[in-house]
Amino acid sequence: MTDLYAVVGNPISHSKSPQIHTAFAAQTHQDLLYTAQLVPLDRFDSALNKFFEHGGCGVNVTVPFKENAWRYADEFTPRAQRAQAVNTLKKMSDGRILADNTDGVGLVRDLTVNHGVTLTAKRILLLGAGGAVRGVLQPLLEQQPAELIIANRTLSKAETLANDFADLGNINASELTALDGTFDVVINGTSASLSGDLPPIPASVLSAVTVCYDMMYSARTTVFNQWALDHGVPTVIDGLGMLVEQAAEAFALWRDVRPETATVISVLRGERRQRR
Repeated sequence: MTDLYAVVGNPISHSKSPQIHTAFAAQTHQDLLYTAQLVPLDRFDSALNKFFEHGGCGVNVTVPFKENAWRYADEFTPRAQRAQAVNTLKKMSDGRILADNTDGVGLVRDLTVNHGVTLTAKRILLLGAGGAVRGVLQPLLEQQPAELIIANRTLSKAETLANDFADLGNINASELTALDGTFDVVINGTSASLSGDLPPIPASVLSAVTVCYDMMYSARTTVFNQWALDHGVPTVIDGLGMLVEQAAEAFALWRDVRPETATVISVLRGERRQRR
């Protein structure tokens, strides 16, 4: 019997997750069907109840439901427990729902392994204070940066996150418009790029050696990455590699085998270039 998996979000039409997991299944000889499901903003629990009641085995969760998924789950991996935001759910044999967060592992792997970016002893700026940011803080701090600053429109939200993770490293909070000095790595953890918007940050945070990373991705250069290029940043990276890497971690949780990612990333990037 074919096992059922899905990614849920709103919006969801842009998602490459079905293509990624279908490729993983073929590569590892797994019998599964993976689909994308648009979930109304006020119907998360009922949509997941229906999916699992009709044979669903696991779900990936994207914007804006990662904190909803945290509340939905019954049990948590240690990294999900720490993040209190979830991007992966697995139905266990007893019917209970296990939650994990593979975003941070995917982000760090994409930066350090796929792109050769050093995070240790670097000054990192992380934009946003939602579930996506909460999910990547522990893995980023485990890289031992010199300083990690969370910047957000609402300072109190950034301060809450900084306080929650203060035991893991040098982490501070700032308003977006009050940032000071330059950073080695700037990561956009907001969903602004999905709507063509740009977080209101000063260009003074950038330097000739800054790496800018947008956790979102699109067929064309994201608004955030284009802004960075326009201000002379030499290296910009979108979230496609992070998407594939976090998907591989989720796939391993579900199927007990970790797929190879480089080929899938290459295929997806090739398809994007052809569409331009």
